[in-house]
Amino acid sequence: MRLRVWDVEHGACIMLQPVTASPFGDQYGRLAMIDAGNSGTWSPSSYIRYVLNRTRLDYLFITNADQDHMSDLRGLDQAGVTVDTLIRNRSYTGATMKAIKLGGGPLTGDAEWYVQACDSFNMPPRLPFNQGMDGIICETFCNPFPRFIDTNNLSLVVFIRYSGMTFLFPGDLEREGWLALLERSDFRALLPTVDVLMASHHGRENGYCAEVFEICRPQAVIISDKSIVHDTQRAPNYRAVVKDEGVIVRTTMKRRHVLTTRRDGSIQFEADANGRFFIITEKQG
Repeated sequence: MRLRVWDVEHGACIMLQPVTASPFGDQYGRLAMIDAGNSGTWSPSSYIRYVLNRTRLDYLFITNADQDHMSDLRGLDQAGVTVDTLIRNRSYTGATMKAIKLGGGPLTGDAEWYVQACDSFNMPPRLPFNQGMDGIICETFCNPFPRFIDTNNLSLVVFIRYSGMTFLFPGDLEREGWLALLERSDFRALLPTVDVLMASHHGRENGYCAEVFEICRPQAVIISDKSIVHDTQRAPNYRAVVKDEGVIVRTTMKRRHVLTTRRDGSIQFEADANGRFFIITEKQG
């Protein structure tokens, strides 16, 4: 499996694919993407269309219905990239989410795409993720509307599992949302398996929940955010909740515990069928 956390500044975009080695070079399977954030210099739509030469995105997860998680949804259409399967928090309708979003002002074109998609992507998927990704498995959790009525605590929480390795992508879940999910025994049962956690809400304090780390002790935490310009961007001490051994980054051969897109650029994980993985970063960190 190849999983890449792209540097989209204050946003989120992760791509993952199964990879099969062959005498003719690596062969890549179906493409999945978690969130559709972009930056001023890079967009997932252009990368998929003109670098990967694909016109279809097989699976799109939207973890959070805010602009920084979906700022390139219209770009996918404009680049001629179709979305086959949309995976989201299904407890709200498009009309409900539109009403929530209008509480903060007019909808962007990307938000319009999303609320329309909430009502149009309602048929069972042609090929469910867990059947189509060659051994890569997803498990998702979310709080229901109307228990929560804010986009952050309605975040879709995504566990990606492959060959004994688990990644956790919680969107912009805040403490209250974490605590609600901790009421579920099936959610609690997965937390000890997490190897890599993307910090909720771009590492901000309101996305941190100490009770989670009584159960979850990852090998590394990733923060996807731009350069620090506000005090609210200063993250809690995630180093304290990471296993002491951390991870080795192949780019520098340094041992790390917290990686950030602001320091490391894009962050790529390569995992094999034997449960081994290595990390390559765009920058020297």
